[in-house]
Formats: sequence, structure tokens, C-alpha cells
Amino acid sequence: MGSLGSPDSPGSWLGVGGAVLFVVVFVVDGWTRPGYSAVRHPVSALALGRRGWVQTANFLLCGAAVTVGAVDLSITGPSTPLGIVLVVFGLGLVASGVFPMDPMLGYPPGAPTGIPAEHTVRHRLHDHAGAVVFFSLPAATAIGALTLPDLAWQLVSGAAAIALFTATSRFAKAWEARSARIGLIQRAVIIPGWAWLAAVFAL
Repeated sequence: MGSLGSPDSPGSWLGVGGAVLFVVVFVVDGWTRPGYSAVRHPVSALALGRRGWVQTANFLLCGAAVTVGAVDLSITGPSTPLGIVLVVFGLGLVASGVFPMDPMLGYPPGAPTGIPAEHTVRHRLHDHAGAVVFFSLPAATAIGALTLPDLAWQLVSGAAAIALFTATSRFAKAWEARSARIGLIQRAVIIPGWAWLAAVFAL
């Protein structure tokens, strides 16, 4: 696959670093967090509890890095619409860090085991930010399939769009059903989606 923009620019490498570091941090932090289950709990739950600052910083720093990379892509890359949607995605990550979710699903330890019927304002804002994140990234892959100049990138982006829209729909249904595999299904969106994002910035 050919180069998409300016892979040597600082903005591009900030985007790569933000996408990769985000996944590395939540995976490692989740493995080592007492009472946290990567199968049961969403990534956002890591922003709760005594070590919550780690995931909060992950949202803020990586979201900012992705936003800078997306601005660079929109200026120097082949698809301005793709760059603009990724700016929205990056800002959604930042907002997810500014407004943490409420304790639920048994995390942190002592939290309600289910999902409360009533939520705080910050949780509702977190939900809105999450909706932006989980819609804008699949939308970006679909835009990439239509606008990127390289055929291989179009095919990869098209396959990613199908996979991400499908996985995002499953995640929404799992959340509504209070599934015991909410975290696992969410990671089926995040890991391949963020891998596509890092590749777009890197190549």
C-alpha cells in the first residue's frame, strides 16, 4: 500500500503514538488492576478508583495526540473529509477523559453490580462522548474506503468499515442486555479500529 500523506511529519507520528499507546495502556492497566475484568468491564471503567488517573490521562493525552495527527492528515493527506472526521474522533476521546463514567457493573469494588437507572450529568456527557468516538471511527473507515487514492487502502478500509459497524452494533446490544462480555465485545471494536487508525497515520 502506498503512502497516504506525510509520514515523516511530527503530527503523523503523534497520531501513531496516540493510537498505539492508548491500547497498550488500557491493556496493561486492565491486566494489573485489582477487581477489574477485561471481559466484563468497559475500558472507560479504568478511569474510576484510586488508579483512575491512569486511564483519564490516557484519554486526554492520546486523544490530543490523535487530534493533532488528524489535523495534519486533513492538511497534508489525500482526504480532507477523513482528517476532519478523525479530528472529531480525537476530541471525543478527550471528552471521554474529562467526563468519567459512573461506577457500575461491580467496578470499582463496591459499585452496583448492574447498570443504575439514573446517571449523573458527567456520566451522560461521557455517554455522548463515547457515541461520538464509536460512530466517528467506523465512519472514518467508510470515508477512507471512498476517498483514499490507493486501491489496497480502499479495500482495507472497506473491510474495516464493515467489521467496525458490525462490532459497534454488537457492543450496543451487549450493553443494553447487561451482557457479561461487555468489555470483550468493546475491545473487538477498539483494537482493530485503533490498529487501522495507527496504520493510516504511519503510511
